[in-house]
Amino acid sequence: MPLLNYTTQVSADKTVAEIQKCLAEHGANAILNQYDTEGYIVALSFKIKIREKNIGFKLPSDWRPVLKIMEEDPKTPQRLCNQEQALRVSWRIVKRWIEAQMAILDTKMVKMEQVFLPYAITRSGKTISEEFDTNSNRLLGSGE
Repeated sequence: MPLLNYTTQVSADKTVAEIQKCLAEHGANAILNQYDTEGYIVALSFKIKIREKNIGFKLPSDWRPVLKIMEEDPKTPQRLCNQEQALRVSWRIVKRWIEAQMAILDTKMVKMEQVFLPYAITRSGKTISEEFDTNSNRLLGSGE
């Protein structure tokens, strides 16, 4: 089965703007685009007030694994297997994930901090997910 949104023609910039609007509608009070050295948006950082404190979050979008999956899928036309398309697809996937999370949030089944916890920025400047990758023993108990 081909990758979700693999044929999208929506630019990464337009998708990022749609994501920003969704985040702002759900309480983001600051949003920052982060670019790589080639000028591609690779992450969105944003702040949301939770329990009277602004908490920072960083949502990454890496086009490289998307391109690899597209290149390896025989159903994906070769003309779509390029960096620009992978960038468009990666941001559309992030957008769909955010929309799904916001739908669950809107039902009050979860809180904002539960949805975005892996992407919360710690005192070191890394996300919780990045801290976990560095040293999972420090963050988790044995489950006993």
